[in-house]
Amino acid sequence: MKNKPLAFSEIEWWAVTFVFLILVLFNLLSTGNMQYQVAPGGYFARFFIPLILFFVFYLMHRVLIPRYLRTKKERPFIGYSLLTLCLSYALVTLFSMGAGITQTPFTPYFFTAMALYGGYLVWVLLLKEVFLPPKMNDYLTYNLLRLSSIFFFVVLFLFNFDFLVSRDISVILALFLPASILVVLYNFFLIYRMRLQGKHRAALWFNILLMLIFPGFMLFAGLMGREAVLVFLGLGTGLVIQLVVLPLSDLAFEKYFGMKGKIATLSHQVDRGSADLRFLKSQINPHFLFNALNTLYGAALMENAEKTSDGIQKLGDMMRFMLHENQLDKIPLRREIEYLRNYLDLQMLRFKKEDNLEISIKLNEEHCEGTIAPMLLIPFVENAFKHGISTKNKSWIKINLRCLAGSVHLDVVNSLHPPKVLKDPSDESGIGLDNVRKRLQVLYPDRHDLAIVANDTEHFVHFSVQID
Repeated sequence: MKNKPLAFSEIEWWAVTFVFLILVLFNLLSTGNMQYQVAPGGYFARFFIPLILFFVFYLMHRVLIPRYLRTKKERPFIGYSLLTLCLSYALVTLFSMGAGITQTPFTPYFFTAMALYGGYLVWVLLLKEVFLPPKMNDYLTYNLLRLSSIFFFVVLFLFNFDFLVSRDISVILALFLPASILVVLYNFFLIYRMRLQGKHRAALWFNILLMLIFPGFMLFAGLMGREAVLVFLGLGTGLVIQLVVLPLSDLAFEKYFGMKGKIATLSHQVDRGSADLRFLKSQINPHFLFNALNTLYGAALMENAEKTSDGIQKLGDMMRFMLHENQLDKIPLRREIEYLRNYLDLQMLRFKKEDNLEISIKLNEEHCEGTIAPMLLIPFVENAFKHGISTKNKSWIKINLRCLAGSVHLDVVNSLHPPKVLKDPSDESGIGLDNVRKRLQVLYPDRHDLAIVANDTEHFVHFSVQID
């Protein structure tokens, strides 16, 4: 919806096709008395006039205009368009006079239909000029306005043809369709998502509230006014919502999220495959690197440089983690915390003697059981050390990790120093945190919470995720 325009040519085609199909069927089956029904040609007029108008729409919208946009040939387009309009006008006039709708060859409603269609095309051109990128950041506004325009012009067409179209169709389309859309949106945001999050009681209350809004109001009005029609209409509306609209919308949501999940999984697999290839290409004999680290580690022990040897050992453990466990889908949570602890120990070797730096680390590993995707915790801590330390000003980094039953929570607070202070907190995150966001959307949809807030002096991150 945001990234590209919808296929409006198809949407317009199917919307108009549906309306004309309903119109013809309703007119054929309706037993209501229309003003021209008594005329000998009235029955045929009710069938053929909408069919002629639909045929004009088909030729213009599906044949002539697309051909002109491809070839840019004006003369054939103008010639065929005029021929189509003249022939359709003659046929509509013939049926109108035969049915007694008009007494003269002048049929105003035909020109009204053409004017509405022309007005819609001009309105679409205006929308494209004003609301398409790069004038707008995305396609959302354009798509919403274009969809609303389709609905508005269809309803306007029906209300301007009340002598040909049963007013019931116009009222149903003008009221029922928007109400159905509102019910579907209400279901998605307040019922379906609540059930998806396990909040079944809240979903039940919102469902009850939905029944009280419209069906309940109609029932109440009908009982108070003793209007049987309102009572039955209220009951019917409630049944339609519960037995048709909600189940069908739930099914559509499940299909949509199922397809979206499959696409996200496939995309993740492709991205991971590409990343694996890049990673393999970037490896320059890791065994050589480990042997070199072992040599440095041995030299540090011989020189009694305990801190240096300890740092080299921790760096080697981190490299093994990156080369092996980082390639797995899930690892034990305690291994992820161990990797985080090794990183913090290395940073403490570097910054331990800084007088203007305050570092507070609380890693509570109690209840830290289960598995987690690797490299989810470290980017937040790495970001704090990258942006939170100044050699001139007082700095601080506070890290608090704790585990609850089935979830892990990490809070990271660090100081900010000019010129690294940014107006948008999300800009402070860097590529690492952006990568984490994308991974969380794929691996833990609706199972994580990430809040990043920054002011002029401090940057705060709260991250929690439900683990397996």
